[in-house]
Amino acid sequence: MTLTEGLILGAVQGLTEFLPVSSSGHLALAQQLMPGFEQPGLLFDVVLHLGTLVAVILYFRQDLKQLLTAPFRRDIQAVQERRYLRLLLVGSIPTAIIGLTFKETVEGLFHRPLVVGALLMVTGLLLFVAERFRTSGRKRLTLGDSLLTGIAQGIAVLPGISRSGATIATLLLRGVEGQTAARFSFLLALPAVGGAALLSLKDVEQLPSGEIVTYLAGAGIACLVGLISIHALLGIIRQKRLYYFALYCWLVGGAALYFFR
Repeated sequence: MTLTEGLILGAVQGLTEFLPVSSSGHLALAQQLMPGFEQPGLLFDVVLHLGTLVAVILYFRQDLKQLLTAPFRRDIQAVQERRYLRLLLVGSIPTAIIGLTFKETVEGLFHRPLVVGALLMVTGLLLFVAERFRTSGRKRLTLGDSLLTGIAQGIAVLPGISRSGATIATLLLRGVEGQTAARFSFLLALPAVGGAALLSLKDVEQLPSGEIVTYLAGAGIACLVGLISIHALLGIIRQKRLYYFALYCWLVGGAALYFFR
């Protein structure tokens, strides 16, 4: 893998991780178009996801500071933040179970562009339905919201199913306000991406020393572009424009089904 390819894939990851169009699907299709692309397992993909994880940490650093210090504080706000931490923990459990159970099967799908294309079509449908039937929204999340969102995030390990799209759409369909849904979706990604990174440590020893700079550069670009994407998505949700992303997923998914048939 060349430095240019690493930077391109990093930009793709940063742009598509938070916009509801499936970063894993776009990475899989982009890698199919790069002759001779190879990586140990899914190590490069995971490194790029770590780049966007850093973007979430930076963007929501004040929220995270409040959440992480909540167990040690006794003010009224800390009570609500401890409850929010419990919801994040509950949501992470089904994600971990699904991810660990189907890890080997899912990795094989990254090399099947027809499957990726079909799942992008599913993402488009999910976004369309969520935008069509969303309500004005509530700001208080429930245990049921957390569990269903965790399941949606677990299913989104499939390349072509957008993680942010699936989780935000789930919450919108349950009547959660858009900004609240996006914030929970982004924060719920932290333990999931961190866990995936730990599972990929076994592939680090297979990484050619000459590509370390490429991996780091890709992650850096993913982080920078990811920061812009988070800000953009929050504005898009406020303006209720998920229809555009549904159309985009249908176009890209349809193109993949046509060109890789």
